[in-house]
Amino acid sequence: MDDGKDVKDAGLDGNAGMVIAINGSPRKNANTAALLQNALDGAASAGAETELIHLVDLQYRGCMSCFACKRKGTKFIGSCALQDDLTPVLEKVMQSRAVILGSPIYLADVTSLMRAFIERFGFMNISYDNKGQSSLTRKINGAFFYTMNVPKLASALFTYVYKFNTGLLKRCLRGKVEQLICADTWQFDDYDKYAASRFDVAKKKKARELVFPKDCEKAYLIGKRLSGSPL
Repeated sequence: MDDGKDVKDAGLDGNAGMVIAINGSPRKNANTAALLQNALDGAASAGAETELIHLVDLQYRGCMSCFACKRKGTKFIGSCALQDDLTPVLEKVMQSRAVILGSPIYLADVTSLMRAFIERFGFMNISYDNKGQSSLTRKINGAFFYTMNVPKLASALFTYVYKFNTGLLKRCLRGKVEQLICADTWQFDDYDKYAASRFDVAKKKKARELVFPKDCEKAYLIGKRLSGSPL
């Protein structure tokens, strides 16, 4: 990357119509990935190009606090100086029309894969000069999808997570931001193989058959909406 300004003012190149989904789950074919793929299908139905990226496939780390993106006269305005597998992903996100993040809730927060992504993406965009606002000069739409094993009522326990991530996306991307909370998910292929007697398998199966398809429909519509022009 030669000049951070190229990223900051991106949107006129071949990625301007791209909708990117970032899967923070270590499982590439489970609930989170399914929701993200449905969102991309919705975006594609509106004419957008799409790409699904699985963070588990990448070698990267969280923010290293090098402050290269905060130095006066830096070429890394709105970009990260750390070079690893996440570098081209961050570049694609900054050049996209919309980005949709997805993560399971593990121990009351997003996965470590997603958290490291958020650190890198968020810190490089937040200006220390401009009251913590974004370095972007255009708008990108965004969304955050959450999956979790707990029932819908218990999902309210993680409100602080939703609020923080929505606020971060609004601040960094400056476009429309939506969220989808998918609770009471089907966690195992065969519950009989696991020590998980606390769960009502029949209830879980019913949620999988009746509720999860509706969440997939919601994801599809979110993807379709976000593929439009940012407001």
